[in-house]
Amino acid sequence: MSEILLVLLAGVGAGVLNAIGGGGKFVALPALVAAGLPPVTANASSTIALVPGAVVSASVCRRELVPVGGASTKALTLTSMAGSAVGAGLMLVLPAASFEAAVPWLLAFATLLVAFGSRISRVLSSALDRPVGMSPRAVLTGQFVLAVYGGYFGGAVGIMMLALWSVGLGLDAAVSNPMRVTQLAAVYVSATVLLLVTSDALASPLLLVTMLAGAAVGGFGGAHLARRLPARILRRLLVASAGTTTVLYFLRG
Repeated sequence: MSEILLVLLAGVGAGVLNAIGGGGKFVALPALVAAGLPPVTANASSTIALVPGAVVSASVCRRELVPVGGASTKALTLTSMAGSAVGAGLMLVLPAASFEAAVPWLLAFATLLVAFGSRISRVLSSALDRPVGMSPRAVLTGQFVLAVYGGYFGGAVGIMMLALWSVGLGLDAAVSNPMRVTQLAAVYVSATVLLLVTSDALASPLLLVTMLAGAAVGGFGGAHLARRLPARILRRLLVASAGTTTVLYFLRG
């Protein structure tokens, strides 16, 4: 299989995964490394290349957005963009390998929260004799921290968002998936503005454009598929995607 075809298919797969459950960067990043890009360049390039797919997916899902606690969609999006810009700046001065060792464990924890977050929230509500709910400030603080990680490394940051919202607010993963897709787009867009100027991702324009095109196609198709799936099936796919991504990260580590 030629490098260009490999990158194109990886872009499509990454776009579909990000629209349905997350973990698209796990597909995109290794494909670019296999095509010959240095790891840091591949990390920056994969973030840039996944922007169109994320934006297209967010556009498809825009009518299904459900508020995250008391935080407005505008405030949440601006927070995602600010945190991502900080994370992208850190990526340029800190080695990504310094954080990768912790990622599989973070994902394993997040996967459990995605799978059982609503139940955990109900148990906590019963134990405390009051609803469990993060304040708007807590929601935005948590989102900022996740967005910093998203701009810095980004692998499965959408899965971590679902985990936070599930436990902290009791939001169902299937219901909050459109907001996850929208915030993922905000994280990628913000990081891309900085990376286009400061990284050497444009040194391999053919690979970048190829993955970009594939991700856009995958993001469009994946978002439409997610909209048509019953909530029960989508919920299972989200958990399956999170679990598979976690296993793959452990294997890679």
